[in-house]
Amino acid sequence: MKIKVLFFGITTDLVATSNLDLEVAEAITIVDFKNLLIKKYPKLENLNSCAIAVNEAYAEDDLLLKENDVVAVIPPVSGG
Repeated sequence: MKIKVLFFGITTDLVATSNLDLEVAEAITIVDFKNLLIKKYPKLENLNSCAIAVNEAYAEDDLLLKENDVVAVIPPVSGG
């Protein structure tokens, strides 16, 4: 199953790309997706502080990802 992953902000630097296609064997939840990314990219150890959006809508941890979903990893933003 293929999932397109988009990275924003600091996460782009941590994985050295702004997007990638991730191949997973079966449907997974957002929690499983986060764990998979952390395992593949250890620099994303603070991934749980990031917001996750699926197909342009914010997603909860129990959402089940489907084939061809587009998942955005959005780090916290601070400003002044």
